[in-house]
Amino acid sequence: MSQTMRLAGGRIDRATTLSFAFDGRLYRGHPGDTLASALLANGVRLMGRSFKYHRPRGPLSAGSEEPNALVELRSGARREPNTRATVAELFEGLVATSQNRWPSLAVDALSVNDRLSSFLTAGFYYKTFMWPKAFWEKLYEPAIRRAAGLGRLSGEADPDVYDKGFLHCDLLVIGAGPAGLAAALTAGRAGARVILADEDFLPGGRLNAETITLDDAPARAWVEATLAELASLGNVRLMTRTTIYGAFDHGIFGALERVTDHLAQPRPGTPRQILWRIYAKRSLLCAGATERPIAFENNDRPGIMLAGALRAYANRWAVAAARDVAVFTNNDDGHRTARDLAAAGIRVAAVIDSREDAPDTPGVPLFRSAVVTGSRGRLGLKAITVRTAGGRTEEIACGALGVSGGWNPNLQLTCHQRGRPRWDDALATFVPVGGPSGLAVAGAAAGIFSTHGALRGGAAGARAALADLGIAASLPALPRAEDAPVRIAPLWQVKGKGRAWLDQQNDVTVKDVTLAHQENFRAIEHLKRYTTLGMATDQGKTANIPAIAVMAELTGKPIAEVGTTIYRPPYTPVSLGALAGRSRGAEFRPRRLTPSHHWAEGQGAVFVEVGNWMRAQWFPRPGETHWRQSVDREVLATRQAVGICDVTTLGKIDVQGTNAAAFLDRLYCNGMAKLAVGRVRYGLMLREDGMVKDDGTVARLAEDHFVVTTTTANAIAVFRHMEFCRQCLWPGLDVQLISTTDAWAQFSVAGPKSRALLERIVDPAFDLSNEAFPYMACGGVTVCGGLRARLFRISFSGELAYEIAVPARYGDGLIRALMAAGEDLGVTPYGTETLGVLRIEKGHPAGNELNGQTTAANLGLGKMVSSAKDAIGTVLSRREGLNGPDDIRLVGLKPLSPADVIVNGAHLMTEGSPVDAAHDQGWVTSSCHSPHVGHAIGLGFLKRGDRRTGEIVRVVNPLAGTDIRAQVVAPCFVDPEGVRLRG
Repeated sequence: MSQTMRLAGGRIDRATTLSFAFDGRLYRGHPGDTLASALLANGVRLMGRSFKYHRPRGPLSAGSEEPNALVELRSGARREPNTRATVAELFEGLVATSQNRWPSLAVDALSVNDRLSSFLTAGFYYKTFMWPKAFWEKLYEPAIRRAAGLGRLSGEADPDVYDKGFLHCDLLVIGAGPAGLAAALTAGRAGARVILADEDFLPGGRLNAETITLDDAPARAWVEATLAELASLGNVRLMTRTTIYGAFDHGIFGALERVTDHLAQPRPGTPRQILWRIYAKRSLLCAGATERPIAFENNDRPGIMLAGALRAYANRWAVAAARDVAVFTNNDDGHRTARDLAAAGIRVAAVIDSREDAPDTPGVPLFRSAVVTGSRGRLGLKAITVRTAGGRTEEIACGALGVSGGWNPNLQLTCHQRGRPRWDDALATFVPVGGPSGLAVAGAAAGIFSTHGALRGGAAGARAALADLGIAASLPALPRAEDAPVRIAPLWQVKGKGRAWLDQQNDVTVKDVTLAHQENFRAIEHLKRYTTLGMATDQGKTANIPAIAVMAELTGKPIAEVGTTIYRPPYTPVSLGALAGRSRGAEFRPRRLTPSHHWAEGQGAVFVEVGNWMRAQWFPRPGETHWRQSVDREVLATRQAVGICDVTTLGKIDVQGTNAAAFLDRLYCNGMAKLAVGRVRYGLMLREDGMVKDDGTVARLAEDHFVVTTTTANAIAVFRHMEFCRQCLWPGLDVQLISTTDAWAQFSVAGPKSRALLERIVDPAFDLSNEAFPYMACGGVTVCGGLRARLFRISFSGELAYEIAVPARYGDGLIRALMAAGEDLGVTPYGTETLGVLRIEKGHPAGNELNGQTTAANLGLGKMVSSAKDAIGTVLSRREGLNGPDDIRLVGLKPLSPADVIVNGAHLMTEGSPVDAAHDQGWVTSSCHSPHVGHAIGLGFLKRGDRRTGEIVRVVNPLAGTDIRAQVVAPCFVDPEGVRLRG
């Protein structure tokens, strides 16, 4: 189609023609167009449907405040719903689709909701979905879910890349209109580090949409000259397509830069969007202002727009919204729209001004003291109804109506830390008061609506901000500009019998506000939630203040007393992709690799994510078709010969200082102060409430040097706990901590041939005999000809076992050396599944048992809680409620039938009892198939378990419908006397 509504002039590149599609039809536009301006240029006014009533909608505005023209952009995995057509830049091949309609935009079956509007008033969902109760899951919830939302996600993985970054500056200027450009010029010439951010792709703000002159020349000449100078300054960063969406503590601002949204596809290696965290010593808000509409009957038809938007489409984009237009205003700015449209060759049918002293617009019919009372035209405006000063009603034919109810400063960022604006009667709007520390306001955002005032305010604001930083700045020579005062007579609504729209996206009307008032939802925050006012993608930028004014009229209170809602980030929508940045897929959270990871990959290991670590789960061999075959082999090889497992992931904390022993004695419930140098002790750490926090080992390498190990899952939590105790509970102790988890590669070497293997790599100067290096010994050694290492003789498998640690960078070399040295000994690598089987066979508690709900007594470790000293949790562990006669105890479980399987989480029941919570005796915490025993085994907690050895219990899994019989046995299934590990 030809661009039938295109005018002369504008800021578009007519030398290039772009093709795009909307709802399957092809159109043409030019670089510099938005989707909305290009559609209007092609005569398309209908662009969407409202959320609740599915009423036809066209663009209301020309900027980010747009509530109506929401579309889906692109297709496939890149489909992007709820995009405002007014800010979507046109590019070659753009595909856009209307949303929230079926089967088509022009014929929408769900527009029947409009005829049912009397049943869908404000708060209807609170009243309707309460009864009958049984309808909720079967009828209401499914229906609400089907109706919820506007656009559709593709459901496919987003193919684009998003990033995050950090920026620092002396002065952040928010908005590149006249105030922002003057501020950036002032600060840039002074040598300050400046960031100038603007959400538009064309800097200049309203100067791009006006025909005003600066120094008797078109405003664009000054804008272009200023931008050229700013670009030449190395200390100034100009960020277009960047929205400052939030003001946070300590001068930090959130910014979203749309790097490649204006392209069909991002350039290779380029992120689509970047979420910036900007640290600004001072900031200046020059975000301009947003025009507001006037509510009247049927004021939502396609073609009814804000007057300033009509002017912007004509002046910037060279587009006529219609060939015949009218203007409805209560202030002088509406007359500027009429003059500009007439000068562009558009017939202005009338200016309807509610004021008695409205100025004349040459060549344009003027209706003083008149109002628009209604409109006609279902899919597009055809005519408006005017009530004149004498009360006569007159219909005026027009295809577009520009409505100007005044301008609201874009002060949201000043309120993001609970700041409250002040009502200004002269301007009939709220103006900013204070704001986050270091943030000042200039230009229209401060309620200064003249071009001269904006230029002067921006320059003065920058100079004052830099003066606070000790940077001297001179005011630049500013161009001559208009300085007209604001003349406005507030008019919020034209009362009538029909519906007058306030929030056009959410279909909130004046009648909804009236109903909220009648039902006592009069507080502005209650009004917002009861009616959904201002809860759309535009965040009420055009709707909130008119609605506040209507509530003020109903309550008989001044607008200042009614107040505003709390402004919160984001200022405009921020995509979830940008918030996530690169944290998606494999980069959703850091993946930590053990020192032996690449070696294990070469062995064909199957990996599992444990916390942030990738650990080898098992090592399959040729011919093994099931994971259990691999695990059984690894278990038997370790118990019969020697196995190696990478245990680097265990938390390792170095504790040093003259009071290190006393410090650890207070942290662990068992004694640590008298631990001898060169010895290791199992340690049990309690929380303050007496529950077990973690277990591990404490090794004393010197009088003032200990190494503490923790479970993998609690490595960070235990270190934080220890630091808290050191700094806050006992700051007088001479003790220092550092996490060395990443600094040391550590391997468990277990099995009857483990000593023989280690003797082949530990240097000959170190005696590893049972007499010289007994069970629970530790010390420094060297390996492989001088490499420093630490050796611990500890066992969680029940076998003769050691843990050897070397600096992390040598971990890969150590595992290869161990495997080579032990080839003739039958050395076998094993993974976490085998590790779990070995510890269950030995009866060692681990994460499943240390779940934060168990005590030392529950674990059968009550005797470890020393009565000779105090430690964190010791006193509360003796509470009566934690030491009752029916308390749970850790037990072992053996199925009576070797073919039966014990499942984690299964409940323990006595024979013949009902299967319910009242008769629950305990639960299974850990289970596995034991190749050593020959069948399934389990660990679990059972009431009075220490007194029920030999009893038969039922192991019931209601979810799977299984019910087997098992015998209660001691938790240790392998070598309960401990002969092997001491051999």
